[in-house]
Amino acid sequence: MNLIRRFYKNTRPIVLGGIEASLRRVAHYDFWSDRIRGSILFDAKADYLLYGMAERSVLELALAIKNSADVEQTRGLCYLARQKREEYLELPSFVEVCGDKLAFINMYHTFYQNNDPINAKGLCQQHGDRFLIQNPPAFYQDQRETDAIYDLPYEYDQHPYYALSGKVKALETIKFSISTHRGCYGECNFCAIAVHEGRTVRWRSEASVLAEARHLTELPGFKGYILDAGGPTANMYAIECDKKLKSGSCQGKRCLTPNICPVLKIDHKPQTDLLRQLRKIKGVTKVFVASGIRYDMLLADRKSGQEYLQEIVEHHVSGQLKIAPEHSENHILHRMGKPGRTPLLKFKQHFDNLSHSSGKNQFLTYYLIAAYPGCTDTDMLKLKEFASQSLQINPEQIQVFTPTPSTYASVMYYTEMDPFTHEEIFVEKDPVKKQRQKDIILQKSNTHSVKVR
Repeated sequence: MNLIRRFYKNTRPIVLGGIEASLRRVAHYDFWSDRIRGSILFDAKADYLLYGMAERSVLELALAIKNSADVEQTRGLCYLARQKREEYLELPSFVEVCGDKLAFINMYHTFYQNNDPINAKGLCQQHGDRFLIQNPPAFYQDQRETDAIYDLPYEYDQHPYYALSGKVKALETIKFSISTHRGCYGECNFCAIAVHEGRTVRWRSEASVLAEARHLTELPGFKGYILDAGGPTANMYAIECDKKLKSGSCQGKRCLTPNICPVLKIDHKPQTDLLRQLRKIKGVTKVFVASGIRYDMLLADRKSGQEYLQEIVEHHVSGQLKIAPEHSENHILHRMGKPGRTPLLKFKQHFDNLSHSSGKNQFLTYYLIAAYPGCTDTDMLKLKEFASQSLQINPEQIQVFTPTPSTYASVMYYTEMDPFTHEEIFVEKDPVKKQRQKDIILQKSNTHSVKVR
């Protein structure tokens, strides 16, 4: 970025975008340097930053530049200024959040609560003698506009420049996958999707998804398998709260935790119908649902949930279905924003019964996290016991928690406090001891063979 500035000084504005810039737009905890860092706009020497998915903001900014209009009115834009905007909320300054963990927590609450374009206010934060200005988020596209974005003539390939260095392994998975929707109201505290894509789910029309599927069948290398049809959470397709769509996300209340909000009317029928239509397309052998299922939502749908799960079991599993309980202990699940054991075990029972009755040898695999804020060696031993006795597995893969900028989990990790109660919590920060927590799970015989301190 500094090289661009060096060679194109005072010619064209430099604009940052993408998820990394989006999550670092205000003061944030940076795991790699283990300190609070200021807005990335100061480090990168850029003129502007567009946060979120930003398709609309990009067009508005480009048009404003072209017409010599006031670019600083663009929604979804961050920029630097000598003066704060009086009508905006002022966050605790960079100096304050570096020196006071409660100020950092309060800053993050305000930041998080002002991410919905319907009810968010603009924000500003002082960094030295300048202010980071964050305009309110860009309004979400309607379905027609969302379809238009996905109907553009994408190449479905890596850039030729990077092809010189060899194949990008991740492309094998995403090249033949379809995004049916974006956004997530699961709000897991370690996940960045709520801040980047938003807490409101927006979905494509069935016609748009089917058109992309037909296009995939014409691409070189397609072998009949659509490797995923879903989104951040697969079974949120076409499910959203009417109140949220009208008034914005609720302040201080979540859609799914600690319990599913009764205003959220969950109906899996639209996605079931979509999957059935995808299977009918000529050239499509199988469509997988690999992007994760929120099992508490499925269980809450007493009208269409069982039919949806049966559809998944019979037609859309590649031998194993991945779900993300992440842990077994209630105090950790609470800090993760995840449901408890009961819906997990009930979902497992339904999945196993349907697989058996369908004559399919299928099983569940589980995403699990070690060394999450609040987690001790004892908690990992309990998770190991739960996995062995209740899930009947010996986990072979487990992730050691790494704080992502601008998430509640990173706030917990840095402050060593519960951000909602200010209660002190244990946070394992020693890399050796983090590995020990992981090793507890990976032991295949005696769970006590890893020495617990």
